[in-house]
Order: sequence, then C-alpha cells, then structure tokens
Amino acid sequence: MDIFIAPINFYNNLLLQNLVKELSKRLSSRIDVIDLKINLDDFYSIDRGQYFSTQIIAEAITLSDVFAGKVILLTDVDLFVPALTFIFGEAQLNGKHSILSVCRLHEEFYSGISNDNLLLERTIKEALHELGHCYGLRHCIDWGCVMHASHGIEEVDIKGNTFCRKCISKVEGYKGQF
Repeated sequence: MDIFIAPINFYNNLLLQNLVKELSKRLSSRIDVIDLKINLDDFYSIDRGQYFSTQIIAEAITLSDVFAGKVILLTDVDLFVPALTFIFGEAQLNGKHSILSVCRLHEEFYSGISNDNLLLERTIKEALHELGHCYGLRHCIDWGCVMHASHGIEEVDIKGNTFCRKCISKVEGYKGQF
C-alpha cells in the first residue's frame, strides 16, 4: 500500500526528504509527496492559538479520496484536540488519514537550541506512530515500541524507534529493526 505525505504549512524540505528516505528504508510501500490545498486558517482557534487537528483531517479526507493508500499530513503548526493541551499528531484508527506536526518536536521549542538530527529522529518516530494507528494499532505499553503513547517530548525521546514484536505483525510492509 502506498503512503502519501502531504506537506501543509511545512517548509523544511531537507527534513521532508530525509523523512521520505527513512520511511522508505523501513516500509516496502512506495512513498510519495503530494500537494493538498488546505487553508489551515480555517481550523485555527484564536482562544488556544493552535489548530484543530480533527477538523484538518476531515478536510483532507474530502480532498484525498483519489489516493489509494495512507495519507500523512505533515505540518509545522501547533495542533490540539479539545481534551488535550497539545498533540504531536492524530490518526484515524484503522483508517487512511493522519496528521503530524513537528512544531513541538523541534528541540529549540524547549531549549532554544536547534538539533536537526534529533528533529529527524523524533519525526520518524511520530510518523511511524501515526501510521501504526492507521494500520489499526492502539497504544502499546512497551517503552521500546514506537506505538507507546507520548504525552510530552521526553516520552518521544525515551520510546523506541521501531515496532515491538506484538505490533509489527499488523503493519503492512514493515521491513524490521533500524
């Protein structure tokens, strides 16, 4: 099954290229970058200063039904769902669409110091995590598994960068450990 990455308000081309390269190493799926015209301003909450991810995914569904495969929206805006202060991403469980924000994956968000390697590592983990949800995986209790829930950046850094043995069997075309 193909995987389509749709950058929305995302301008880090080097990170995008490296993400495609790294996902290609881990998945046998073809990975393509696509252009979806989504105006994120329509999903901005003035009260929160963030963007409502569920509504963005709903808009993406109407625009990307022609793509047979998984669709990851990649953005650099701060996302939320009403029940949480922020989220790194959201996905349709057993579905086709997900969204991933690198806004809070940037090390400079926390320390003021840029670290491109750490940003790539975090982005890969969260992209695999959201894809895992699209393949039907729920959160895993194994800290070594990329499907472990991350409620803060420390948890993203601590969890593993691949699927555990239990979860890996459900991910179509996963090539194994890296």
